[in-house]
Amino acid sequence: MNTTTTELTPDTVSIHAVGETIKPATVSPPKASAPDPFDPAKLRLSQGMTAALGVKKLTTTVPTRKPSKEWFVRCHPDPAYRLETCVVDLKEDSETYLVAPDLWDHLAGETTFSPRLLVTAINKQGTLFLWPIRLPGPDGRHDEWSKSAMEAANIATGGWVRVQANMNLGAYEVYEAAGNLGDPEWPKMPFNELLRVAFRDRYIDSLDHPVLKRLRGEA
Repeated sequence: MNTTTTELTPDTVSIHAVGETIKPATVSPPKASAPDPFDPAKLRLSQGMTAALGVKKLTTTVPTRKPSKEWFVRCHPDPAYRLETCVVDLKEDSETYLVAPDLWDHLAGETTFSPRLLVTAINKQGTLFLWPIRLPGPDGRHDEWSKSAMEAANIATGGWVRVQANMNLGAYEVYEAAGNLGDPEWPKMPFNELLRVAFRDRYIDSLDHPVLKRLRGEA
């Protein structure tokens, strides 16, 4: 007389006769979850695809500022991307205004008015900016801050540098990048267009400009 026994396993329950070979039941693997169609990593355009589609990054903002002390920066090697001019610098507002040349004589005695060298620069993250470096005044004097900033900008035309203020030294210290950080990707637009973007809302072309009225206590 055949006797059957029941064997319980963690995965299956099988019934077999005594003396029969036990074959493990096949366990189906768990179903893999479907890929997320909204995964940003899969939806993001690569640089190669961007170029193939004819998409280009537009330069819509160009701040006028000193480089942050943690930035590695480069300065444009083409002298055409530098400009010696005059500006009104409002330190409390952290804003620099470009001044029309026919107003320079009128503002010669204004303490916020000064000659500057505007240098086209870019940081490692691709942020384009104009670096305003103070030029010697009518007396020809050039302080150590301005002189060291000018030297840093010249070094940065050939390599990545960090510029950090040393208050004890009374000047900027320059640190060159230890590794090869590659070359920057400069925007393909003429310097006058960079100036237009940078100063579109900060151009003083009249003595009745709100900034000058404010400096005179009229507004």
